[in-house]
Amino acid sequence: MAGWLVDEFILVWDEMILTCEQMRESEERLFASGVEVGPVMEKAGAGLADVVNRVYPGPGRLLAFVGKGHNGGDALVAARLLAEWGWTTNVLLVPGREGLAELTEEKLGEYESVREAAGDYGVVGGWGSRRLVMLDGLLGLGATGPLRGLYAEAAAEMNRLRHDEGALTVAVDIPTGVNGDDGSVAEGAVVADMTVTMAQVKAGLLVESAGHHVGRLEVVALDEIEPVGGDESKVLLGERRLKRWLPRRAFDFHKGDAGRVAVIAGSRGFTGAADLCSRAAVASGAGLVTLYAHESIYEVMATRAGAEVMVRPVVDYREVMNDHLDAIAIGPGLGLDCAEAILEIVEKDERPMVVDADALNAVAGADVEGVLGRSAGVRLLTPHPGEMARLWPGRPEGMARVEAAREFAKRTGVTLLWKGARTLIVEEGLPAAYNATGHPGMASGGMGDVLTGITSAWMAQGLGAYEAGGLGSWLLGRSAERAAWSGLAAEESVTASEVILGLGQALWELRGE
Repeated sequence: MAGWLVDEFILVWDEMILTCEQMRESEERLFASGVEVGPVMEKAGAGLADVVNRVYPGPGRLLAFVGKGHNGGDALVAARLLAEWGWTTNVLLVPGREGLAELTEEKLGEYESVREAAGDYGVVGGWGSRRLVMLDGLLGLGATGPLRGLYAEAAAEMNRLRHDEGALTVAVDIPTGVNGDDGSVAEGAVVADMTVTMAQVKAGLLVESAGHHVGRLEVVALDEIEPVGGDESKVLLGERRLKRWLPRRAFDFHKGDAGRVAVIAGSRGFTGAADLCSRAAVASGAGLVTLYAHESIYEVMATRAGAEVMVRPVVDYREVMNDHLDAIAIGPGLGLDCAEAILEIVEKDERPMVVDADALNAVAGADVEGVLGRSAGVRLLTPHPGEMARLWPGRPEGMARVEAAREFAKRTGVTLLWKGARTLIVEEGLPAAYNATGHPGMASGGMGDVLTGITSAWMAQGLGAYEAGGLGSWLLGRSAERAAWSGLAAEESVTASEVILGLGQALWELRGE
């Protein structure tokens, strides 16, 4: 449940999934032990400010919507720090000054010492052309039911500014109007671009119905708060866990140790998929990458492929089964003319394999449970929702995504990476892992091909399918975030090729170097 890191004997907890009651009990236990609330709130607010400044590089302009509870206090700490860092900030006290929690009022005073507060709830404009970032510090975990009164008006105003003015919304701990336990969404709930949750992930934030309102999910580590209980069957993939999975290279390491990857991809009109997959494998550390190109596209691929990629012409893809390899990536842009060969490779080859795109479609057109159940080696399947529907057309209506993923993995024996806004990695006997990185701009061609290349490279370097899927999803999303959040491109403009170029920086960041 916990992992030790060398940091003066501090027990560091992974990103567990807690109910609201478990989170409150965890906090109460901490404060009952004599720990003061103020320093913990200061740390939470500082983490929030750091996320805002990192994701939306400042100095920018900030408008904090502050409720009377401790969520409002976290927002006030963040607003004060951002003001100190040069941001133009303003605060809207939604219930007014009266009724603020004692500590929240104290943080308001500290904020006012840096930047005069706006006073009661109202609309502020005229701050120039810099994009507005809003903090939703209205309601916390204890709030349930419909939004009412000034809180409903404030939530509506935040959503209006986001829709009409292009403002960006960051929810503090949980979006106002979203139930932290079951993910149900009240009418008029705040739509956040990002939710920065404190200490541990609240169960409702991962429910599919809440996804649009939660947005990108970030966790501020508060190691002082030891979790009481928690759902150990699910986990949010965070940097702490992923760092433990990263292999370290010996000084005398050579390219043979880094793994040999075969990429079986591409066909007429779809050579780009093969190129993206191969280059992503190279950028993810594979020692040797060979693209097995059908002779009909060999000349095109030999010219197009990156200098580090070897291109081998083949008449029959089953030739790969006789070569010395550590992992295989199969499917991107292949078409279905070679479905028979694909199925034989998927079923009979003993090497770890990432099965994607047209390889998934070939499996879907056959005996799915039979082919996958008889597979001779480890298989990581990477379907998007449409491909998943073809693999399991009889999925019971209303079955939750995570339960469907578990059932499919159990029936077939594969590791399933179910792509989507919150990519899900499932392997029988392990926690269902959710990836939090990425943004809506990744809904474009080629991203899945890149993911296949990344994951195959990590499997070739010795990671299991579950770890490779989790690490690959995180790196793909983080590289896409860096491309968009650099201030040089809009999310919609980020391409798969740009994501490949940023993989090294994402990995550097993960290592903490």
